[in-house]
Amino acid sequence: MRPLQTDLTIYRKFEFERAPVGVKFLFEKPAGLERLELEKSMSFCERVKEAQREQAPFFIDKENAEECVGKLLLGMEDIPPFAESGQIGVELEIFQEARANNRLYQYVPKFKRGTVNYVAFSPLETLMFEPDVLILTATPSQSEIVMRAMTYSTGEIWETKATPVMGCAWAYIYPFQSGKVNYFVAEMIHGMRARKVFPEGSILISIPYQWLPIITRNLTEMKWVLPSYTDKEQYLLDFERIVGKLAQGS
Repeated sequence: MRPLQTDLTIYRKFEFERAPVGVKFLFEKPAGLERLELEKSMSFCERVKEAQREQAPFFIDKENAEECVGKLLLGMEDIPPFAESGQIGVELEIFQEARANNRLYQYVPKFKRGTVNYVAFSPLETLMFEPDVLILTATPSQSEIVMRAMTYSTGEIWETKATPVMGCAWAYIYPFQSGKVNYFVAEMIHGMRARKVFPEGSILISIPYQWLPIITRNLTEMKWVLPSYTDKEQYLLDFERIVGKLAQGS
């Protein structure tokens, strides 16, 4: 794995309740990392929570016990017909009919069989490798700062992609495959809400490696708390003044 070279210390300034987690998708077994205990059975989305709890890097592979569809989306196992049929979503009363659940399999991102054999996780404090995706667990106010840092120098629009099930695909795989920053409210995803993976009101922000240097640099340059946010009346006066000045000059 490529050693960490990007300075990510700016993210400590947020004082997130849950630590940012770096994720790496690997074909070969990562050197220097320990496998997470095999008997720790959990869903793929819970691996971020586990990394935040463990405070030390680890990796998982197809030998690790899992309670959901993570291995299927990672391409470590074939998707069984009963799952892709959409019947699970009907049994859990998430969908009206299997056809609705089945349709999602056309859109949910996943890796081809055998291309990802290991996934490494590390909280920010002990991160030693360049992450493929950096996942933040943020409040709405913290999220506004991160997302504004994305558009601060680029003018890029924000997009959110998610489905009510298989949310782990949109947190991990979609940003990596698309090269796009993704964000969504964790509790809008069935499994994350049912398993109580993240604190109430949490927004997951997944930053792929292509965007990480840009957002990180902009966070060091821009003003985090804008004057507009601290005094509404002054903001309205300033806005009126600025618009009037610019209108006179046009």
